[in-house]
Amino acid sequence: MDSLMIVGADKLGSIPKRLQELGFQDISHVSGRKVKIVHKKIPDKVDLVLVLTDFINHNITDKLKQKAKERNIPVCYAKRSWCSIYKALTNCEQVCESCPMVREDTGATTVREESF
Repeated sequence: MDSLMIVGADKLGSIPKRLQELGFQDISHVSGRKVKIVHKKIPDKVDLVLVLTDFINHNITDKLKQKAKERNIPVCYAKRSWCSIYKALTNCEQVCESCPMVREDTGATTVREESF
């Protein structure tokens, strides 16, 4: 898994850098506050969705979970703290052995902010 979509939280601080250290090469972020995101699809290249539960519209969470399930994309839930995120990623039953936390090779990384 190289591509991660983070939904929730207005600002991520150092979270993307720490995720890059774990091996996620392509990280996208949407705040999850705008209702219009309900109608958007998950980008094709996303391997894992991380939902930050602190500040997110609950309807968005339900729709996101449904869309991810249709495409067999694992979804992990965490609060907006590194400790909670790390615990969610390492304990997520849906994250398979291709998780970058298990792999030894890490390459170039890209982080981009997406707006809806």
